[in-house]
Amino acid sequence: MTVAEIMSFLESKGSESIKKILLKHGIKEPFYGVKIEFLKEIQKKVKTDYQLAKDLYATGNADAMYLAGLIADDAKMTPDDLQLWARQAVSNNISEYTVPWVATGNRDGYELALLWIDSDDEQIAVIGWATLLNWVSQKPDSELDLPALSSLLKRVVNTIHTSPNRVRSLMNNFMISLGTYVAPLTDEVIAAAQIIGDVMVDKGDTACKVPRSEDYILKAKAKGNLGKKKKMVKC
Repeated sequence: MTVAEIMSFLESKGSESIKKILLKHGIKEPFYGVKIEFLKEIQKKVKTDYQLAKDLYATGNADAMYLAGLIADDAKMTPDDLQLWARQAVSNNISEYTVPWVATGNRDGYELALLWIDSDDEQIAVIGWATLLNWVSQKPDSELDLPALSSLLKRVVNTIHTSPNRVRSLMNNFMISLGTYVAPLTDEVIAAAQIIGDVMVDKGDTACKVPRSEDYILKAKAKGNLGKKKKMVKC
């Protein structure tokens, strides 16, 4: 499929009601408001295509950019590719999901995430923390630097309440992921969560709530799910 064919398909599947919902969740124009199920139709046909993904992302259309993440050949993405995608990720779904998903499938993703979390740009920092939470949810513990992750947890404890709004949200999600998927650090994360207490995040005109990391982890523990890694992070 060509970019033109895909963009025509996306426009035909756009929904004004979906757009109204997504606008409240920080999705920026231009976009059509396409349901994920229709993006999956294209993903099923294309599977992975490095250049097509880059071309779709370059349109600046949030629907096309999300689709680009689904079909991206993560391993082929260069650091420059990922840095460009990070800079262009102005919509919340792209910065919290699309770019982190692709970075997680790339050998340079972890190092880039460590750079991104140091950014003064809230959007970039969000991408960094989102990449880290996906990274620990999928990579085997044997491939993780546990002392470094423990240091990042201490950083969250010391800075979460003074960090920008969306960074606070992703830091909280990072704690949930770390405590749930990296069993050797679960107790440490729970202790950190007790120190932090409630995390306040302005979710705008939505019904979204900030999950309590300790409660979430304990529920996973009760179900016997601690340490069970995800097979994939893209969805």
